[in-house]
Amino acid sequence: MDQQKIVSREEWLQARVALLEREKTFTRARDALSMERRSLPWVEVTRHYTFDTNEGEKALADLFGDRGQLVVYHFMYGPDWQTGCKSCSFWADNFDRNIVHLAARDVALVAVSRAPLETLNAFRRRMGWGFDWVSSGGSDFNYDFDVSFTAEMREKGAIRYNYRASDFPVDDAPGISVFCKGEDATIYHTYSTYGRGLDMLNAGYHYLDLVPKGRNEDPDQPMSWLKLRDAYGAKGA
Repeated sequence: MDQQKIVSREEWLQARVALLEREKTFTRARDALSMERRSLPWVEVTRHYTFDTNEGEKALADLFGDRGQLVVYHFMYGPDWQTGCKSCSFWADNFDRNIVHLAARDVALVAVSRAPLETLNAFRRRMGWGFDWVSSGGSDFNYDFDVSFTAEMREKGAIRYNYRASDFPVDDAPGISVFCKGEDATIYHTYSTYGRGLDMLNAGYHYLDLVPKGRNEDPDQPMSWLKLRDAYGAKGA
C-alpha cells in the first residue's frame, strides 16, 4: 500500500468534512434509488415450483412462512459439487443474525440451491449456519430466475445473466430474488439482482471499504483471496 499524505489534525478534519458532503449526497441518492427499486412493477408468478425442505416438499408460497415478503438468496451449489461456492458462503455468513430483524419487518429469508437437500444440510452443519436452505433440484426455479444454465443453453449461446447475454463460466450463478404475497395469496416477483448488485448485502465488504487497503483484490480474479470460514489459518488469511 502506498504511503498516504500525513497531515495535521486540522487539515485532516478539513478533508474529512469535504468528503462528508459527498457521502451525504451519495446517501440521499441511494435512498432515492431504493425508493425506485421498491416502486418497480410486479409480475405474478404463475408457474408452480416445489422445493425439497427439512419439513418435506414445499411450494414457493410455503417458503414465506407467516411473512408477506420473501427474499431468496440463489446460492451457487450445483447437484454434483463437492462444496458450496466460497463467495456465496461469504454472503451466507451474514444471514443468521439478521433473520430475526427481517422477520420483525414481515420478511422471510431462505437460500435456494440445486444441490440435493442432504448435501446442503451437511455443508450447513460444517459452516455452522442455521438459516433455511432448500433444494430446487426438482424444479425449473433456478433456470426461470436466470441463475442456472443448461448445456443446451450454452450450445445455443442463450445464457442471460444480470439481464444481458453472458458466457458465465459455470452452470450456477449467484443472485437475489424478492417476492411478495398479495392479500389473496397470489405470489408476485418484485425484484432480482445479480453480480455486483449483491454487494450491498455483504457486511464484510462494507467494512473493507472503510479501511485504507480497501478490498485489496486482484482486478482479474477479485475473490481469489477468499476462503471458506473454516479454511483460514488461526491468524486469518
